[in-house]
Amino acid sequence: MGFGESLRRGLARSREALNELFYMGGEVDEDFWEDLEDRLVMGDLGAELSMLVVDELREQAARENLTRAPQIQRALANLLAEGFPPVHVDPFKDTPSCVLFVGVNGSGKTTTVGKLAKASRDAGKRTLIGGADTFRAAAIEQLQVWGERSGVEVVTRERGADPASVCFEICEAAEREDAELTLIDTAGRLHTSPELMRELEKVVKVTRKRSGMPVSVVLVIDATTGQNGLNQAKEFNDALDLDGVIVTKLDGTAKGGIAVQISHELALPILRVGVGEGVDDLQSFDALEFSRALVGENEGK
Repeated sequence: MGFGESLRRGLARSREALNELFYMGGEVDEDFWEDLEDRLVMGDLGAELSMLVVDELREQAARENLTRAPQIQRALANLLAEGFPPVHVDPFKDTPSCVLFVGVNGSGKTTTVGKLAKASRDAGKRTLIGGADTFRAAAIEQLQVWGERSGVEVVTRERGADPASVCFEICEAAEREDAELTLIDTAGRLHTSPELMRELEKVVKVTRKRSGMPVSVVLVIDATTGQNGLNQAKEFNDALDLDGVIVTKLDGTAKGGIAVQISHELALPILRVGVGEGVDDLQSFDALEFSRALVGENEGK
């Protein structure tokens, strides 16, 4: 299954409401525009962004004489795609690179690290996994399983060790092993806890100071959290000056629009999207492909 097909399958729930609107065959009248705005809001694009998108679409429709729903559908996909910030540097491909993964508990950080490590190793890159989540024992075990599965070394410490010190040791190991890509899993923490966020700031500072390669801080967001995901992204970005976002579990929600809202509002590039549990379901982000899958363009054509 190609990625385009996998993406359309994964975003099926997110585009159900839009599909109903676009394929009803009704006229593009005032009711159509109001309905479209409501459905974008329900898909977690957010009220303000949904209104701006619909206003711009209406102007384009008048300017280009777009009178049929499929024309609006195509224009919507293109408009959403244009709003995503471009990925100037992909830290998983543009190596040498060290990536710190941050996010709340349950967002899928550890699994994401494992999948990316395997993909990197399969691509022939010298890869190292760092386990800086010393609070959750299962996190270390998960990473070790991924390490064994992909032939990637895992560097970690005993439970309860200082995360910043662990990151320092991981950077030293990466230097010794001449790693091209170092992926560091950090402990999940609530974005509403100032103490935990300060600790994470220390982790980032120590890693950036010690690493001999460029360091990127990437937020992993669970799409099923919807609008709460936007709040998480804002707090983490304010504290850490994020370099990008990975959105997971898009296949388990009808709130795929949250990826659009986070990227648009915070001007953060989306680096990867997860649309399934398989290793191949975590893929590089293509703005137009994603937008088309989200609004249903090309379906049934």
